[in-house]
Amino acid sequence: MATETPGCELRGEVVYLYAFDVANEIQLDRAAVLLSGRAAPFVARPDRPTPRSVPISRPLAVEPPTATTRVNGEVGRILVRAYDIGVVSVTIRVSFTRDSLTAVVPFHTPTLDDGRPLDVLARQQCDEVRGAMGDALVQPGEATEPEAYTVFAFTSLGGDTDANQWLTDRQREIAGLLTETPGERLSESQVTEVLRLRRSFEKSDLVVIDWDAALVVELNGYADDVLFVLELANLQLEEFRWMDRSLDRYLERAYVDLSRPRWWAFGAAVGVLSSLRRLRIDLTKLADEVTHITKFVGDWHLARVYILARERFHLDQWRNSVEQRLGQLDHLYTITRGDLYDRRMLTLEIVIVIFFAIDLVMLFLK
Repeated sequence: MATETPGCELRGEVVYLYAFDVANEIQLDRAAVLLSGRAAPFVARPDRPTPRSVPISRPLAVEPPTATTRVNGEVGRILVRAYDIGVVSVTIRVSFTRDSLTAVVPFHTPTLDDGRPLDVLARQQCDEVRGAMGDALVQPGEATEPEAYTVFAFTSLGGDTDANQWLTDRQREIAGLLTETPGERLSESQVTEVLRLRRSFEKSDLVVIDWDAALVVELNGYADDVLFVLELANLQLEEFRWMDRSLDRYLERAYVDLSRPRWWAFGAAVGVLSSLRRLRIDLTKLADEVTHITKFVGDWHLARVYILARERFHLDQWRNSVEQRLGQLDHLYTITRGDLYDRRMLTLEIVIVIFFAIDLVMLFLK
């Protein structure tokens, strides 16, 4: 097992990704106007061949009020992007130079110079941009707890030029970096699992994706396309989790509301029916948009990186969970509609019987 040679510098960036759900939808054209020149469409430049016919995802890159900060004593750049599916993504990229992988581990706990955690700054940036976008937000809500992810992006390996051989020689140290655990304490099975999902296109590049952090090596210095794919996967996870939580809460309320016998209260049933219909349409539309936001990936290297991220983040399972609850919502909608129809028919029958009885009484009195 190899270790870093003292004096060999590892250089790169620690990239902190935060995805905030702020609305059902963001009208990007309107947001660009409201942000008064602080925003422009963003497109990641693919660094490798991709099909020309593949559509490109174009979020709105927003110039934040504060462009830089200091994290763990190092200078960090702040980037903010708005996506039409109602997500604001805050990215903070912190450059570093260290002589070993162990010295990079403390970046797992990012702290500002004033002692606050980095999450606080990310939320402030999100709140400022969200407030500036105003009525460009469709059905806005309070920003939820963000989906956070950390990427260790290396552009120099201290003289090594073969990223795959570097990984082979330092498997325990790299697994320890990604899991924030001393490498010598990890079992062989854990090391194997951490490094299982990896991808390389050339000797000079490498991607390893774990649940809480990822390793990206790009010795040519350009990793923005890979980072963009990881950002998209992270915001998809945030959206699916938000939809799953929302459906759980709504279904619980709806079941309680409909379990109360109110045969005379047509207004309540109509309100539930209308709310179910709107929620079903909104969430079905959002689930499709979240899934299709990665169409730009194409069929080559970036597509395979995304597939690895999708597997590690369990995006298919989250999507299936949302679809299962949407199925429950459809079932609840059908039951509610049938119940409302039965109430109307019963009321109509009662009215007919009453009029018939009145008619009989009048005939008897005459």
